Amino acid sequence: MKANNHNTVMKSFIAIGLASAISGAWAANVPAGTELADTQELVRNNGSEPATLDPNKAESTVESAIISDFFEGLVAVRNDGSIEPRLAEKWEEKGNTVWTFHLRPGVKWSNGAPVTALDVVWSWQRLVDPKTVSPYGTYLGNMHVENAIEIADGKKAPDTLGIKALDDSTLQITLTQPTAEFLSMLGHTSLVPVARAVVEKFGDKWTQPGNFVSSGPYTLSQWVVNEKVVGVRNKQYWDDSHTVINKVTYLPIASETADINRYKAGEIDIVLTVPQTLFAALKKSIPDQVHVTPKLATYYYEFNTSKPPFNDARVRRALNMGLDKDIIAEKVLGQGQLPAWVISQRKIGGVELKSPDYASWSQEKRIAEAKKLLEEAGYNAAHPLSFNLLYNTSESHQRIAIAASSMWKKNLGVEAKLQNQEWKTMLDTMHNGNFEAVRYAWVADYDDASTFLNNFRTGDSGNTTKYSNADFDQALKNASKAKTVAERGKFYQQAEDKLAEDVPAIPVYHYVSAQLVKPYVGGYAPNNLAFYYTKDMYIKKH
Repeated sequence: MKANNHNTVMKSFIAIGLASAISGAWAANVPAGTELADTQELVRNNGSEPATLDPNKAESTVESAIISDFFEGLVAVRNDGSIEPRLAEKWEEKGNTVWTFHLRPGVKWSNGAPVTALDVVWSWQRLVDPKTVSPYGTYLGNMHVENAIEIADGKKAPDTLGIKALDDSTLQITLTQPTAEFLSMLGHTSLVPVARAVVEKFGDKWTQPGNFVSSGPYTLSQWVVNEKVVGVRNKQYWDDSHTVINKVTYLPIASETADINRYKAGEIDIVLTVPQTLFAALKKSIPDQVHVTPKLATYYYEFNTSKPPFNDARVRRALNMGLDKDIIAEKVLGQGQLPAWVISQRKIGGVELKSPDYASWSQEKRIAEAKKLLEEAGYNAAHPLSFNLLYNTSESHQRIAIAASSMWKKNLGVEAKLQNQEWKTMLDTMHNGNFEAVRYAWVADYDDASTFLNNFRTGDSGNTTKYSNADFDQALKNASKAKTVAERGKFYQQAEDKLAEDVPAIPVYHYVSAQLVKPYVGGYAPNNLAFYYTKDMYIKKH
């Protein structure tokens, strides 16, 4: 939507509280009396070219921001943390281990074919099948779905997974133990069903325009590589009557400067992030368009623990202590980010986690201890530590990497050589293990510490550090069986303490989401995972 196209005669209509006349409520929650623009189109920067639009193969917010507009899961998690029925209209459970879900009558794919319970079963089997090589291949195992771990390990066939169709519209899921966060985890984009008939017909090309079939409020219209992905309203969507935006365009702009410039030119309605260098000026000049919201996400530098020099925990812990995270959070960034000493979050899922003792030391004491650790590991002025630090192309990541490398050089005499790659290339590099240290981040999949900690569990599909520690794994197992939040928190603390000792990754800061949003965009309301959905938004007359 171009903002300042004053030469165009803009028709408008008025939302007149259809919620009272239609079952449910506006997904977009348009206030009665709001004048809406006749052209309901949204342009949002997505930051990078998506690596895939296949929900079973995606792994980052770049992909899931689009997938969450194109597909529906059985349930969704509302901003207040409550569970919302989506493809499933109702469910019941027995002993918190056997869950039965009933699909809405008449739910369809965008091609008009029915969405069936068998589609969900097949999609989950495909997700956990080692042949799919999904970054979330162990996710169902972390949910304790029956046989999921064994299938991911190649010890059992995918059709033994603890999910079955009782009939076309009824699913039964069996867990090996009660899982407190089960429903929240169920809302993740990796678990949305895909259309079996379409995937089997087109293979890897099923995500291309013309072949693509979706279940959500939008479906794929165009995908021009490195230029744009375009979604248009899915008229087969079960809740289409409550959708307002007709067309959404996702741009893969990595340059924050270009993002801001195109926003100012009226070519973008929502930027991906506000650059730190422009934040103060924009906050002063257009304060009503700067939106800063909390975000359950941690920025970190992860190590390849399988190769020297980072197969030595002393080296990893030294580099953690050698960073002045207060300066990075407050000076380099300065938008409300918090220095991080735990991988998950200070407060998450009703649990409050403590930082390691060395987080409260003076920076001078940490540096002294770091030098001692490096000396023990064989690194000193005569034999300095040198390594490659990889980050994906971005001005912010570059600024943070420059700050970190200068701190390591000044404080410890360590040389970090900076390298950058495009997003998709960097992901491949990580999964192939062809790195020493790499910039990464994790945005919570659900509101529980396990969403962060599982990435460091032995054998987890997200464990690109190759870290393995039996005590850490046991703490996570104990947490998953805990009967109270307080008990679960005790085991998560044990897991975080082990990470603080071994440091397979250096937590750098905890995020906030800082974006520019045009004043005529209504319904923008990010959740604590920083997701905002196009179906919730609308364009006001302007």
